[in-house]
Amino acid sequence: MPKGNKIDVRLLDKIFDSMVDTIDASKNDIFIISEQSRQSFEEMKSELQQVRQKLQSVIQENDMLEQQAKQARSNLAEVSQNFQTYTEEQVHEAYQFANSIQVRHSVVQSEEKQLRERRDDLERRMRGLLDTINKADHLVNQVNVVLTYLSDDLRDIGPALENAKVKENFAIRVIEAQEEERKRISREVHDGPAQMLANVLLRTDLITRSYDEKGVERAIQELRDLKGMVRDTLHEVRRIIYDLRPMALDDLGIVPTLKKYLNSVQDYNEGTEVYFVSRGKDRRLQTNFETAIFRLVQECVNNSIKHGHSKNISVNFEWLEENVTIYIKDDGIGFDTTITKQNSFGIVGMKERVELLDGTIVLQSEIGKGTTTMFKIPLKTGI
Repeated sequence: MPKGNKIDVRLLDKIFDSMVDTIDASKNDIFIISEQSRQSFEEMKSELQQVRQKLQSVIQENDMLEQQAKQARSNLAEVSQNFQTYTEEQVHEAYQFANSIQVRHSVVQSEEKQLRERRDDLERRMRGLLDTINKADHLVNQVNVVLTYLSDDLRDIGPALENAKVKENFAIRVIEAQEEERKRISREVHDGPAQMLANVLLRTDLITRSYDEKGVERAIQELRDLKGMVRDTLHEVRRIIYDLRPMALDDLGIVPTLKKYLNSVQDYNEGTEVYFVSRGKDRRLQTNFETAIFRLVQECVNNSIKHGHSKNISVNFEWLEENVTIYIKDDGIGFDTTITKQNSFGIVGMKERVELLDGTIVLQSEIGKGTTTMFKIPLKTGI
């Protein structure tokens, strides 16, 4: 550290630029791997379709040859039993025909076996490629989050912080908050749109198979189902985009933004009622306070719906002179608070965020009796 706790901003910017360039190069490498895997997947998909068509033709020929072989054996048996009534040439032709059918039948059976093995190998390799593509896309999303964080959030921190100690504390807390957001976004994308799109891709192959094996009507039914899957995927993507950061938070403040957000939650989750009440005189807070409070409420409501399967959720704000108290209660399935394995990610994240606000959190839950979460946030303490 330079003397007098001074920060060499130019050196800091140079380090950031180097980090961004390295991560961007890595992202390009991952993208190339993803594109190569996609190309191989499409090539295998085309080959698989050809193999399936040929296999179907071979199976039909094999069935026909099996019938012919059976008939040839029957004819040969008749010739053998009535050997004296047939000429030598007729006997020879009967044996030759039966033999040629048997040879051809053996060749077609071998070809069918090879085609089945090739089909199974292609399907297995395509599943592996699809897994590689999904993982590559997931990594690209993570890298994009990191690049955005480095390029937009950190590049101008140096000039804004003159004291090294202040900068160090601020950076640590920013990293903690950003890391939590990256984990949440990655989990949302992986569990939602990424899985849905993978299912859509597999469903397209099922449509082709349905058309080949069961006809046009079944294929049309599969297309209708696929349309529903695409609609659900679009719905999930829109929800994630809104969850990233509501623009109304900067313009209107925490209370109007939460009203709008909770209304959208109710719209997107049919059968779920969300009630919001704000008592006392609400006020505009520092941006980091409003963002943190919004995320706390968002995490609780998401947990109530996804994990608690709640049908009724109430969010209550009580504004006092020195603090704001937030109560979030649901009628979900609840959970054992002594066992945190399944819920540890969200709970730990909320606790860390509340600690950054110098606030307190009290969580009460019982299996079959819902969950109540209380946050008490002081209004005169900065992050």
